[in-house]
Amino acid sequence: PYYTRNTGKPWKPQDISQLKQMIHQNTPTRVAGLKLGRTEEAIRAEASKLNLSLKPINQSPYNRK
Repeated sequence: PYYTRNTGKPWKPQDISQLKQMIHQNTPTRVAGLKLGRTEEAIRAEASKLNLSLKPINQSPYNRK
């Protein structure tokens, strides 16, 4: 399937920069996985390896503006 086209392949520098950009934009892991051709688990593992948090950023608590 499309979402596993890169499974088992090493991460390319462009993939990593794209992942960093998507994390910064609060892209859900499932969507990031589809765009990069990786599983959600692979996205989480790579983010962890790069010491990147997948928690949403720039969001105020309780939907306050």
